[in-house]
Amino acid sequence: MAKILLAEDDPSVRGFVSRALEMDGHEVVVTEDGGLAAEAALEHNGEFDLLLSDIKMPVMDGIALSLSIAAQYPDITILLITGFADQRERAHGLDALVHDVVPKPFTLADIRAKVAEALEGREVEKETLAKKFGA
Repeated sequence: MAKILLAEDDPSVRGFVSRALEMDGHEVVVTEDGGLAAEAALEHNGEFDLLLSDIKMPVMDGIALSLSIAAQYPDITILLITGFADQRERAHGLDALVHDVVPKPFTLADIRAKVAEALEGREVEKETLAKKFGA
């Protein structure tokens, strides 16, 4: 399975996501902010398959972390999560670097599916309002 670097400042979300990924057999290195995630990437020589990061965090946000990781370790796939619409819009300027942005709240099935999709390199299925609401 994959080696995943998780950066999430909310302890409940961090625990929920790390347990979900470990259930799927992934090795998860857990950090509570972007600064610690950048240090972990360096300590592990960038040997991660996926960076899964919240966008809005103290010390270093997920956007800055993504830019840093992509510059140093271009083979790491990046998947961002956020509960803030304005942060989601900021991330869309990074389409070349970021595989997708997962909106909070999400279910266990949602995050597991998005991580699997990112690791498999599948194209992101853009969800339209019409599709979401069955129109």
